[in-house]
Amino acid sequence: MTVKGVALDANTRCRHYGTDKDIIAIKFKCCETFYACYECHEQLADHSPEVWDKSERDMPAVLCGSCRHVLTIQEYMDSGNCCPKCGSVFNPGCKTHYHLYFRS
Repeated sequence: MTVKGVALDANTRCRHYGTDKDIIAIKFKCCETFYACYECHEQLADHSPEVWDKSERDMPAVLCGSCRHVLTIQEYMDSGNCCPKCGSVFNPGCKTHYHLYFRS
C-alpha cells in the first residue's frame, strides 16, 4: 500500500504530524490516493481535495500505519481511537480534522 506524504516514516507519520499516535493515512476521494494528512495532500497533489460524503462511510479509506489494515470510514469513526486489528492507538485529536476528510 503506497502512502504519499512529506518526510514519511514507516508508520505513515509525516513532517506535519509525528507523535507516536499519528499512524493513520487517509485515502482522498478526489484521487483515490492515501496521504499521511491533509497538509501533505495540499503540498503534493496537483488538485483540490474532495471530502467523502456521509453516504460513503462504508468506503475503505483509513489505513493503520502500524499493521496496514484498511478500515472503512465508519469503522475508523467507531474505533475508539484504536486499530481493530492490531490494537495500536490512534491520535484522538484527529477528530478535529474530520471535516477536512468526511462530511458530517
